[in-house]
Amino acid sequence: MADPIDDSTDNGATSAPAATGAPAAPPEPPELTESSVQEVDLGRRRFFRQFAGDIIQTAATMAGAAQALQRASAEAAGALLDPDGGGALAGLEAEFAGEPAPRGFRTPFREEGDVLYLIDQRHLPDALVEYDCRSAGEVAFAIREMIVRGAPAIGQVAAIGLAMTAAKFVDSRPYARRATLLGAASALRVSRPTAINLAWAIDRLMTRYMAIGDLSDDGLAIATAMREEADAIVFEATTDHGRLATFGYEALPPPTDVPLRILTHCNTGPLACGQFGTALGVVQVAHNAERPIHVWVDETRPYLQGARLTAWELAQAGVPHTLIPDVAAGYLMSRGEVDVILVGADRVVANGDTANKVGTYSLAVLAARHGVPFYVCAPTSSVDLATPDGAGIPIEERKAEEVLSFRGVRVAPPDTQVRNPSFDVTPAELITGIVTEEGVIRGPFERGLADAVTSANARRSASNSLFTTQGAG
Repeated sequence: MADPIDDSTDNGATSAPAATGAPAAPPEPPELTESSVQEVDLGRRRFFRQFAGDIIQTAATMAGAAQALQRASAEAAGALLDPDGGGALAGLEAEFAGEPAPRGFRTPFREEGDVLYLIDQRHLPDALVEYDCRSAGEVAFAIREMIVRGAPAIGQVAAIGLAMTAAKFVDSRPYARRATLLGAASALRVSRPTAINLAWAIDRLMTRYMAIGDLSDDGLAIATAMREEADAIVFEATTDHGRLATFGYEALPPPTDVPLRILTHCNTGPLACGQFGTALGVVQVAHNAERPIHVWVDETRPYLQGARLTAWELAQAGVPHTLIPDVAAGYLMSRGEVDVILVGADRVVANGDTANKVGTYSLAVLAARHGVPFYVCAPTSSVDLATPDGAGIPIEERKAEEVLSFRGVRVAPPDTQVRNPSFDVTPAELITGIVTEEGVIRGPFERGLADAVTSANARRSASNSLFTTQGAG
């Protein structure tokens, strides 16, 4: 059985945190020489530590453009999903609008010229349709209407959308530019208020803008700086999620003589995260390592992200899976048919309380009752240290029509009163561990989360310094 980490080149990093709850020290990427490339199965390993340390770094420093980074991300994710090169990556530039019965790995967005193309996830799994955006306002609409969804992905597309708007106002008067960018940032920020990645990405771009001067005459410098920051966010997501998936794989229960039975909720794969996934990325690492697994896929009512999206992505990756009604999860746990639960997160606050798709809290309670490990898989971009506990997390309430009907077919009387919270909050004491790109953190979570954010910021700063200084050339 192949393992995604070659012990001969790994530097002893472990996913087990210190007793204080601090994350494990991040691994140093191995050096790739001509001889080592010949010896290492890059088809199975390029999306793990080597990929994070070298391949995307090279793409960034040589190209310095979001398109190149996205292409390299997709190619590497394709290697993960299809290590033998059998065609799981269907091509980043494929013309697939309206294609029936879609197949093949897809990142949720791509850029071509001055257009950002988003996979319209409302149409999956029946058709693969693209929705084009040319400004932050159009991206905000796409986020609000669930054309693109998933906290990491919406953070990335929001950053690109804001950078696109800045590029359109290069020659505008400073006051007009400022009003436009502040309005665009506000529209993006409120489009999905629970997901902290969105505000985190917007804040980063606006900080670069303000550093130059909100009334600066140099529109080109402003647009260039905001574009660089958006590119860096895409770059970071690629490396961070690859590291996270490796740590998550190492934290899985040890192998037995039967397949590992993993339960997931909502959608945490490439469509939700931009490159290859968080919780579902861990699943795909395990599958690529040839570890026998079987995934229970919660349908995730009322929007059916599990049924429509997760099941589709697992089918593309060839991962054995079974779709179940949300309410069947407790039954399976009571029969001992669930070994571990992996979920994503839209926001993790300072004490470890976690907001995720509604239904996650119920799973955590059931997991505690039945002794099933419950892991949250979230990059540090999803960590909100400014909010002390879950009581401070804004919970988005969505429109009643999502519950009353589905795809135009009414399933309840039209005058039925509806409550439709899109998220719930899982208390920290119900979480076995939080898997980040800096390691697996265990409770109490306060120190570990703070240390992970500090470590990630330092690593990103070092990488992005090289990215911006060499990539621009």
